[in-house]
Amino acid sequence: MKACGAMLLGGGLPLSALSQSTKAAPAGTRVVLLGQSVPLTGAAGEIGLAFAAGSRLAVGEFNERNAASGIQLKLLQLDDGYDAARAGANARTLLGADKADMLFGFVGTASSAAGASVATQQGSLLFAPFAAADTLREASHPNVFHVRPGMIDEALKIVRQCATVGQTRVALVGDEDAMGRAGLAAVQQAITELKLPELVATAMVPVGGGDKLDAALKTVLQQTPQAIVLVSLSGTTANAIRKLRKSGYAGSFMAFSIVGIDPLYAELGKDIGGIVISQVVPSPRPSAIPIVKEYRAALDNSDQTPSYEGLEGFIAAKVVGEAVRRAGRAFTTASLQRVMTAMTDYDVGGFRVNLRPGLRDASRNIDLISISADGRVLR
Repeated sequence: MKACGAMLLGGGLPLSALSQSTKAAPAGTRVVLLGQSVPLTGAAGEIGLAFAAGSRLAVGEFNERNAASGIQLKLLQLDDGYDAARAGANARTLLGADKADMLFGFVGTASSAAGASVATQQGSLLFAPFAAADTLREASHPNVFHVRPGMIDEALKIVRQCATVGQTRVALVGDEDAMGRAGLAAVQQAITELKLPELVATAMVPVGGGDKLDAALKTVLQQTPQAIVLVSLSGTTANAIRKLRKSGYAGSFMAFSIVGIDPLYAELGKDIGGIVISQVVPSPRPSAIPIVKEYRAALDNSDQTPSYEGLEGFIAAKVVGEAVRRAGRAFTTASLQRVMTAMTDYDVGGFRVNLRPGLRDASRNIDLISISADGRVLR
């Protein structure tokens, strides 16, 4: 398995700032600037690079298809290294000096929250955050629009699967950060909604905290869980799985989509076998699903390789392009927000999107996949 070759996507541009190249727009064209803060380096760099690369592919396709429409998209991507403070500073730069029309595709729970806060302060929008906390989906955030399902949707799928196979003793291990805490809250909410037994153990560990991870896992194992839910990036996830298996643990591992299959496989190799991971977009493998076929066709003309995160970035940019197209080149932030709010059942080539803030959408499709020891995706 190989992630999108996103380190190549800048074509020699510094990773700190990647801007979508566009031909000179004809006079009268509305160039819509999408401002994205994304981890091109750091702990979530492989995920961020893939998501950014997929976004750029879709922006390029939109501009080719709409060359005569009077609307073109331009994507400016700033590296935040998976640091929320940098993401917030990038958001202020993008909406200020760079005059972005909206913020787009922030990656990371804390970074998405920082971007949403700046967008609210500046009277702007945040579109398609990756792995945002479910609190950003509440009606109190009408300017934040989500393409991926919420953490609660993934948690319900994971917890329900555990119950289906008779696993009533479930524990959780997560990164001690905004993402881990949001995942824990989602799992606890899912357990409550499904009226299932409470978690038998919870361990939240600092990212990179090896000694604390050892102690936390020892406490978890004392409760003899049948399944362990992991809400963490690939580093913590891989370390936890190795240590638990070495200790003799033979139960199940369930991970959220935020872990990233490619970085996890890079960390674990054949030890990835048997791990179950939720996914919020279709498989990027060859498929009859129109959006997957379109994504893979776009890849043929690039130096990228397919990934779940790349496909998600492609979908996100395609949806924002459709919203802009519907709003028309004379749109304002307010009119664009109204258009997005009305997109409650948009079919993006076989992948349905509901953008309305504050609305739980239990029908969203989430797959649970398993990974074989040689890296093949199984269902």
